[in-house]
Amino acid sequence: MPPVELRHLRYFVAVAELLNFTKAAQRLRVAQPALSRQIRDLEAELSVPLLERGPRAAKLTEAGAVFLGEARALLQRADEAVKLARAVARGERGEIHVGYAPSLTTELLPCALHSFHNAAPGVHVKLHDLSSEEMLRGLGEARLHLGLMARPSERALRGLKFELLREYPIGVALPPRHRLARGKTVALPQIADEPLVVYSRGEYPEYHAMLTELFAKSGRTPRLAEEHDSAPSLIAAAEIGRGLVIAPACLGILAGGRLKFLPLHPPPPRIQLVAVFDPQRLTEAAGKFLAAARIAEINPPVTNSRPRHRPQ
Repeated sequence: MPPVELRHLRYFVAVAELLNFTKAAQRLRVAQPALSRQIRDLEAELSVPLLERGPRAAKLTEAGAVFLGEARALLQRADEAVKLARAVARGERGEIHVGYAPSLTTELLPCALHSFHNAAPGVHVKLHDLSSEEMLRGLGEARLHLGLMARPSERALRGLKFELLREYPIGVALPPRHRLARGKTVALPQIADEPLVVYSRGEYPEYHAMLTELFAKSGRTPRLAEEHDSAPSLIAAAEIGRGLVIAPACLGILAGGRLKFLPLHPPPPRIQLVAVFDPQRLTEAAGKFLAAARIAEINPPVTNSRPRHRPQ
């Protein structure tokens, strides 16, 4: 005997509601003999009579009346499961995991989240504050859908793809009372002998590659005083005089009045904020979030912070 299937429940509910096999067959658009056979198969599988057949109408047994309520509930849950699965496939429901670099995304992320919520209010975004290396691992292991980070090297991508979202000039963040704070720009030779507080090398290799390239052009080696694993730690260390910070302009926005940000002159190549993803695993919802990040680039939020540096 075949196990109970959803069609058995749908057939039974139709008969139980109409108490007439002919009318139920018409509603279901099936032949009456086939409907009767399905109900008999259901009763045989349950080893319980559900209906009392009469010449003109049917009547629910006591067990059939109880089974009717449970059958309706099961069908409703099945319908809800189908609707939910379809909504998730369309990117309208579910959850996505997004890794992000706090300092680089301080402008873009709030606007992207707002735009995404308007486009997909049923999708929950779980944010993960991670280093570049952690994001790349998370994407490679399918624990993340997207990573918002400084552009990694082609070797580090390991088959992942990226999309450019924004660019920031590189400068120096220093305490407002520092001797160089009165200027409008800083030349690299002016800070060549200054101690620097930097991101940790193990978690931010691209940052250290940028520093090495930057100082190599002047024939100097940077003085690395301390390594930190987050932007707030760098800001705090610079604020108390542990060293200067070479970073993109968005760090100055994050620091507010605690530090002064001065562009480097001549300006080095800009830091690129990119969205990294696996194109084979980019779900509909994650694709909508990426689209929201693009909108954030086209229509940046209005803030009271310092003027925005636009990509060139």
